Amino acid sequence: MSIERFLDNSISSWMAGNGEHSDIVMSTRIRLARNLNGYRFPLAFTEDEAHKIDQSVSATLLDGSEDLQMNFSSFQIKDLSELNRQVLVEKHLISPNLANSKVAGSALLSDDESVSVMVNEEDHIRIQCLFAGFQIQEAYAQADTIDRLLEKELPYAFDEHFGYLTSCPTNTGTGLRASVMMHLPALTMTKQMNRIVTIISRLGMAVRGIYGEGSEALGNVYQVSNQTTLGKSEEDILADLQSISEQIIQKEREARNTLLKHSASTLEDRVYRALGTLSYARIMTTEEAGKCLSDVRLGIDVEMIKDVDVSILNECMVFMQPGFLQKYAETTLNASERDMFRAKLLRERLQMGEQLKTKGEELA
Repeated sequence: MSIERFLDNSISSWMAGNGEHSDIVMSTRIRLARNLNGYRFPLAFTEDEAHKIDQSVSATLLDGSEDLQMNFSSFQIKDLSELNRQVLVEKHLISPNLANSKVAGSALLSDDESVSVMVNEEDHIRIQCLFAGFQIQEAYAQADTIDRLLEKELPYAFDEHFGYLTSCPTNTGTGLRASVMMHLPALTMTKQMNRIVTIISRLGMAVRGIYGEGSEALGNVYQVSNQTTLGKSEEDILADLQSISEQIIQKEREARNTLLKHSASTLEDRVYRALGTLSYARIMTTEEAGKCLSDVRLGIDVEMIKDVDVSILNECMVFMQPGFLQKYAETTLNASERDMFRAKLLRERLQMGEQLKTKGEELA
């Protein structure tokens, strides 16, 4: 499949807005870090080693795609423009680390974009499964299936005492990073997030922004993930994340109920002001767009707004980013031009979403 299909389509399967607790949980991600035995890690390997690893992993996965019952497309990162790499990062299909790779790195993407296998990133192999809603076990099962297929054909770097060996010691052990991306506006509005982040950190979990480590919580979207991979089994890591995520979900529901009970008019005003801004503004920064999309999404979830589909908002969170804007515009844009073009795209997409939802209701 052509790379343009992945670049032009702003909708990925994880943006569907369905799955358990989809009013709060936007997506679940499982990532497995693996390295091949007999090769140096990417920080020290040669260009020749990088090519051999890339060829071995790509061939194994493409040959086994029928067993996995999914089609993969393989792309060399060095063949992509800087803008196209940025778009794939914004869609969560590749990492910033891989996007900046100077060696033979590649990405193997499933047709529905739920699976991304990155080759020669920080480790030789990064298996990523990204599912809509709260699907920790389902996402892990998919990642484990791909992992077993690769391990059957390729010798992994594994130590009986330490487990899977990785470039970064914090990934050694299971090599598993599991994360849940949650929309937590009520906890943020009621100023509970700082306390929750502190508690979560003490429990061995990390709270990051929408694009992971080093990113901000744009639009009140947070990623909660495990920090420990050594000394715990995969089952224990997933169970801990499941338990903590469920507690956060419950806290967010309680905060929403509190806002509805004691500040319903204020909340309704905030929600509709945000919708009005998205519908009519001519200039909009990334931060303002994220805030307005968050408020409107909350309005949909508490049933104040009924004529906007939440999947449209998930899509907007991606294509309002700088790379996607310039991809749509088919030209380089400076910061001011991006702010104007962002406002235009958001207006058009919201109007289109409202029309499609109205048409769907009429047909029903």
